[in-house]
Amino acid sequence: MNAERTTPSKTAVVTGAGSGIGRSVAVELLAAGWSVALAGRRTETLEETAALATAASSVREDAVMCVRTDVSQPDDVTALFAAVRDRFGRLDLLFNNAGTFGPGGVPFEELPYDAWRHVVDTNLHGAFLCAQEAYRQMKEQEPRGGRIINNGSISAHVPRPHSAAYTATKHALTGLTKSLSLDGRPHRIAVGQIDIGNAATDMTERMRSGTLQANGELAVEPVMDVADVARTVRHMAELPLEANVQFATVLATAMPYVGRG
Repeated sequence: MNAERTTPSKTAVVTGAGSGIGRSVAVELLAAGWSVALAGRRTETLEETAALATAASSVREDAVMCVRTDVSQPDDVTALFAAVRDRFGRLDLLFNNAGTFGPGGVPFEELPYDAWRHVVDTNLHGAFLCAQEAYRQMKEQEPRGGRIINNGSISAHVPRPHSAAYTATKHALTGLTKSLSLDGRPHRIAVGQIDIGNAATDMTERMRSGTLQANGELAVEPVMDVADVARTVRHMAELPLEANVQFATVLATAMPYVGRG
């Protein structure tokens, strides 16, 4: 039982841990006996995640820490991983989850540069910065190695209408995942990606009332329980470093993705 542990078995960093998929994954890992650093831009939502985890299971309070982090800012990311090293001593998992969709419903030709840049800075530059810090720590620690799981999204495969910035970053993240996976081999760093479609979170709430389809129509789309995503991430995370899920696609069974809807 978690309450009987004297030292946490493994340590994870979860970015975007204040809501949605990040929150669900963090709670799942904590309930499974991990120590978890919760990273996000709002301290109050990180503390809500920590409270949910400690209330729902026998999670020790010293197994969770909240670190206010803007992943697009190099100094914030450096401070996050330094805090993890000081508190827990090692890093076994980075779940690179922080991301933003950007303004919805804006045609490409009207997308402001600042909005484009914000999405790229968060989704792509943020993933790069966090992965780089994780790499450095995983290479130096003993035992050496660890795992990085990037949140790619179904948009790493196909776009939605008016989603150029988000889709571009998620396609780029797939390339980053492949490159990091190759470069990590000599250092026992396993890197994979989970592509998620229509998990029930605040971001997908609009799908319950209808979302724009490629043919211009609005349609209600099915969603799945975000807990199923969290269990998949945990499975990927708990594999031995000799095994890796390179890419996993987890989606609501009947969402309009495969075929023509």
